[in-house]
Amino acid sequence: MPATTPDGLIAPHGGTLVNRVADNADALKKEAEGLRRIDLSAKQSCDLEMIGIGAFSPLTGFMGKADFESVCTSMKLASGDIWPIPILLAVDSSDAPSVGDRVALYAPNGVLQAVMTIEETFAHDKKLEIPNVFRTEDEAHPGVAQVMKEGDLCLAGPVDVVTVCVDPDGPEAFLDHRLTPAQPRQAFKDKGWKTISAFQTRNPIHRAHEYLCKCAQEITDGILIHPLVGETKEGDIPAAVRMECYNILIENYFHPNHTMLSVMPAAMRYAGPREAVLHALIRKNYGISHFIVGRDHAGVGNYYGTYDAQEIFNELDSDNLGIEPLKFEHAAWSHKAQGMVSGKTFPKLEGDQVFLSGTKVRDMLGKGERPPAEFTRPEVADALIKWATS
Repeated sequence: MPATTPDGLIAPHGGTLVNRVADNADALKKEAEGLRRIDLSAKQSCDLEMIGIGAFSPLTGFMGKADFESVCTSMKLASGDIWPIPILLAVDSSDAPSVGDRVALYAPNGVLQAVMTIEETFAHDKKLEIPNVFRTEDEAHPGVAQVMKEGDLCLAGPVDVVTVCVDPDGPEAFLDHRLTPAQPRQAFKDKGWKTISAFQTRNPIHRAHEYLCKCAQEITDGILIHPLVGETKEGDIPAAVRMECYNILIENYFHPNHTMLSVMPAAMRYAGPREAVLHALIRKNYGISHFIVGRDHAGVGNYYGTYDAQEIFNELDSDNLGIEPLKFEHAAWSHKAQGMVSGKTFPKLEGDQVFLSGTKVRDMLGKGERPPAEFTRPEVADALIKWATS
């Protein structure tokens, strides 16, 4: 049985929900004026926010060498807790700060985001990280390409976050839905929910996604629809458009007493199986007990098998993982059944099922073509067509 908190919710990963958001922000801003400046990439800025709010618990800062090597080789932190992907602050080694220094970390838009104490520096071993995390060294893979562009020296140490949301007026801020892990936990407690499922997405929710969410709702007290709004790859539908689609769908087709919407400000790695585990652990920190893992979770191109992201959970210590993965097969609309079906619920008949990949739908939208009702709700199709043709 997974560990629980006194209010009956699943315990955070590592046992304690981290909070690295400083309560002395003004003093830190003044201190930062005299510190060496480090400009973060979009991915590093997202990671910093996730550390600060506790979404990456038990991490209190960017990883050191022991954690980095252990994560790459065994999917565990040096403490023994499961962790699948390195969280690093990699910089150019020329004129790098020294151990013991305090540095100021600035977001890509120039906003001071945090102050960090450097406890360790170590070489960024990309030859260790890339094949282990991504299962490929192909630089066409967006996650591999991202790591290859990063610096060759890693800075490790705790962070004190000054600014949580560095662009509160930006199109992906969504301040009303940008909740720290502690906030959904309180909401779940207030609602009396003990078991909560979560759905991760970086695309608009189509009929198959809706089917998975509602199956999960049948076995838990409620569901958190938790889209990723941090850095994604070129070609993904903008977060603002996706959020409009989520709100339309929830308002019209979900029960408000058993549904919540929040956003996750993480950066995508497109690391397939390992990223599915990371997404599960993040949701555990948000108080989620059951995590939906569908077809090709966090995948890209043809780098991962259809159900690799489900199978990786079979390799993990379920007690330490804590959260329960909900493994769903591919679902699609069946003309004969007049509804959503999967390989477990209905036989596959030639020409019967409507299946459109996210890529196919984006191609359709690019041509001004409306996705069919068997793929997505008409109100969602309206919003997507409006965006695609504007």
